Amino acid sequence: MFSKTIQSAKGALSSLKALRQDNSAVAMVEFAFSAPIVLGLGLLGTETAYFTITHMQVSQIAMQVADNASRVGESDILVARRVFEDDVNSTFVGAEKLGDSYDIFEQGRVILSSLQRNSDGGQWIAWQRCRGAKNYASTYGTEGDGSSGTSFPGMGEAANRITASSGTAVMFVEVSYTYEPITPFEFYGDTDIRYTAAFNVRDSRDLTQLYQTNPISPVASCNVFSADRPT
Repeated sequence: MFSKTIQSAKGALSSLKALRQDNSAVAMVEFAFSAPIVLGLGLLGTETAYFTITHMQVSQIAMQVADNASRVGESDILVARRVFEDDVNSTFVGAEKLGDSYDIFEQGRVILSSLQRNSDGGQWIAWQRCRGAKNYASTYGTEGDGSSGTSFPGMGEAANRITASSGTAVMFVEVSYTYEPITPFEFYGDTDIRYTAAFNVRDSRDLTQLYQTNPISPVASCNVFSADRPT
């Protein structure tokens, strides 16, 4: 009986020794510990790259709209260029194409303002047009602000204020876009991305108004919050 007990003990020790020397599952255990870390870093890298690219794209949209708006108008070299509502709508179509993969007008809003000098020598927003479903109003003023007097300082941050020179205009663009994460962990959360851009008009321009075509073109009113083209 005693010998059987000793043999059982030896067998148990042998099994424990064999188990200690068995490393066939080490890789699986290490993978179980490291997989969440590697996966988390991979998702963070992916989210960061997409977040950065989205910032760049929104910035490019703001610049493109301001640049295009600074060039539009009828091509008559004998008179100052007149700008039509259709011209403004076309600049928004350009933004729609550039930001199509980001749903720029479904998740954001583009605001185009014509910053000019008023008759008193001050700054004013002669007209303003908008497109996008996001409920966002201009941070720097609305159409008609500064129509008289010199109290309206211009548009943009106080440290880098944009103003228009006499006889010309600045096309000032604001873009606000709601970023949606592409990973379930939402490293950056729902983030509001905002960019501005400004271009001086390139040619002599009729600054009195935005003209209408015949038949009448739709107006991209800032009272409408929609991703669709104005109708």
